Amino acid sequence: MSNNELKPAKVAIIGGGNIGVALARGLVNSGDYCASEVIVTRRRESKLNFLKPEGFQVTDNNTIAVANAPTLVLAVLPQQINTVLDEINDGLTDRHLIVSVVSGVSTQNLLDRICKPVHLVRAMPNTAISIGESMTCIAAHKNSQDKIEETRKLFDTVGLTMVINESQMTSATALCACGVAFFLRAIRAASQGGTEIEFHSSEALKMAAQTAKGAAALLLSNDSHPEDEIDKVTSPKGCTIAGLNQMEHNGFSSAFIKGITTSAIKAGGLYDHEEA
Repeated sequence: MSNNELKPAKVAIIGGGNIGVALARGLVNSGDYCASEVIVTRRRESKLNFLKPEGFQVTDNNTIAVANAPTLVLAVLPQQINTVLDEINDGLTDRHLIVSVVSGVSTQNLLDRICKPVHLVRAMPNTAISIGESMTCIAAHKNSQDKIEETRKLFDTVGLTMVINESQMTSATALCACGVAFFLRAIRAASQGGTEIEFHSSEALKMAAQTAKGAAALLLSNDSHPEDEIDKVTSPKGCTIAGLNQMEHNGFSSAFIKGITTSAIKAGGLYDHEEA
C-alpha cells in the first residue's frame, strides 16, 4: 500500500519491531479491532510486507500515519525516539493520544521534545501481548491522568493491566518486559533437566512449559502466595523439597533476583545514548 492510499484508522503503531507487531496482532486477535484499523510503520517498509496479507496498513511514512489515527503508539528504540518525535511533531494536535512503550524515556522527556499540549501516557507491555497474555503497566503524565482509563482499555484487550506511578516504570520494564525472557530461560532449563533424566527434548519442553503455565495460573486463580502453593507439593524428606534445596544451594533465587535488578539498572540508562 502506498502512502497516499492510507485510510483513517483507530491506532497507528510507530515502530513495527517485535513489540509493535505483537501489539498490532494482539489488538486484532482480541476481536475489538480490524486489521485495517491499525497502521504499522517502519523505516524499511519492506520489512512489514508479511503484515499486508493480514490486512494491516503499513507504511514508512510516520507523518502520514499520524495524520490518519487519533491514537499513536510509539514503539521505537530509545535511541531513535528523538528523531521520530522531530519527524511527527508538526502533525501532532491536542486530539492525539500518544502512548509510549519506549523503555527508559519519561513522559517529561517526551513533552520537552514535543513542546505541544498533547495527551501522553506510558505503557510497558511484553511480547505475550500477541496472544492476549501481556502484563502491561501504565502511567500517565500529571496533565494526562484522565487518559489512563482510555489507555487501559486499549491494553486490557491483550492481557492484564496495572496502573503504577511513573517512577516505577523502569522497574516494571525489568520485571514484566525483560521478565518474559527470564521465565522462558527457566522453562528452558527445566526442559533440559527433563531431557537429562529421560525424556526426548520435545516432550520435556512441552511438559515444562505446561507445568510453568499451570503454576502461574494457580497463583492468579487462587490469589495466593508462591510459598502457599509450594507447601502443597512438598512433604518431609520428599523429592520436591530436595530439589528446591539443591537449587537454592546453587543460588537459584539469588541469581534470578540479581538478573531483574541488573536489568532495571540497564533500562534506566537506555535513553542516555541517543542515536546519532
